[in-house]
Amino acid sequence: MKKVTVSQLGGSFERFDGLIKMFGEHFNSSPSRFFSAPGRSEISGNHTDHNRGRVLAAAVNLDVIAAVEPTSDGLVAVKSEGYPEDRIDISDLKVHPKEQNSSAALIRGVLAGFKSRGHEIGGFRAYTRSDVLKGSGLSSSAAFEVLVGTVISGLYNGGEVSAVEIAQIAQYAENVYFGKPSGLMDQMASSVGGFTEIDFADPENPVIESVSLDLKAHGHSLCIIDTRGDHADLTPDYAAIPSEMRAVAEYFGKNYLREVSREDIIDDLPALREAVGDRAVLRALHFEDENARVSELASAIRKNDFGAFLGVIKRSGESSYKYLQNVYANAHPDEQGVSLALYLADSLLAGEGAARVHGGGFAGTIQAFVPAHRLEGFVKGMERVFGEGSCYVLDVRPFGGVEVTL
Repeated sequence: MKKVTVSQLGGSFERFDGLIKMFGEHFNSSPSRFFSAPGRSEISGNHTDHNRGRVLAAAVNLDVIAAVEPTSDGLVAVKSEGYPEDRIDISDLKVHPKEQNSSAALIRGVLAGFKSRGHEIGGFRAYTRSDVLKGSGLSSSAAFEVLVGTVISGLYNGGEVSAVEIAQIAQYAENVYFGKPSGLMDQMASSVGGFTEIDFADPENPVIESVSLDLKAHGHSLCIIDTRGDHADLTPDYAAIPSEMRAVAEYFGKNYLREVSREDIIDDLPALREAVGDRAVLRALHFEDENARVSELASAIRKNDFGAFLGVIKRSGESSYKYLQNVYANAHPDEQGVSLALYLADSLLAGEGAARVHGGGFAGTIQAFVPAHRLEGFVKGMERVFGEGSCYVLDVRPFGGVEVTL
């Protein structure tokens, strides 16, 4: 496990000083170790990971940090700033249905994942604080899961559990214990860090390649705009996407769309429409094209062709809007903050840069690559509509889950 200083993390000592104080006030003791895990931004590969596709993602400079003290009582107590304490007995790692959609489920699931893979677990107290806002599209849940995994690796496994395995355990916790059928991209991007191209053809052994992109050298900034939409009751909308994609795969006798070609789908369109419906077909076609776009985007980065990079981002966004159809929930057609943000982005960028829906979709955020000379006006224009602080100007973080030395 990589260890970094606070200055390497890009944070402030005041942030950790405050964390130490809150730990002491809550637990009446002093922490001995500190950890951090970042949020992530999906660059390309919108809803491809859960069907064993490719993604390009980046860790960002917003993170969840933890002050930690190991204990010998067999209990894990995690107090997150602004939330009640979660307390888990490590002798009871079965799924608790009443815990679904809770941080307690994620903690218990990560502990269970470590134990089932033959790693050591133990008790600890942790106080966490996050600037990866919930619902921001930057995967606060994945960052939290990776943080817990990084803590357990650091305290009880000598920091030797790989970033890839921590991500796999985190996904297991989210799927089985939390109850959300997510792919592996969020956790992998948070755990590994930097710009990463990931091929999930074999999820147990994903192929990970780092790519280097200096946005500032190209005169652009990465912005995430939080439209502050309501994420309540959206799990069925998210779950329908992998379900419908797999229905197309099953039509061809396969388990995942990665095993089906675009040509297969086009050739069988009449019968396929009848069998699974048009939306499932469109989502499958999005998958096939988006999977190819990831490789195209990574190639553009390696060739330092930023114009081609922006072009692929635009096409990815158009496909998500028209074919994947994850910009708003069908049950709430009057709530279309993401669609409105995309319109505003197009207007404010005036043909430059690029913008697209970000992450799972339906409510929440868009991503934009904004030229430096338009940045100030872009931020003001977005925040006029969606509120102060709704437009994040981010940097890419070169590392994932880490231990922090003060």
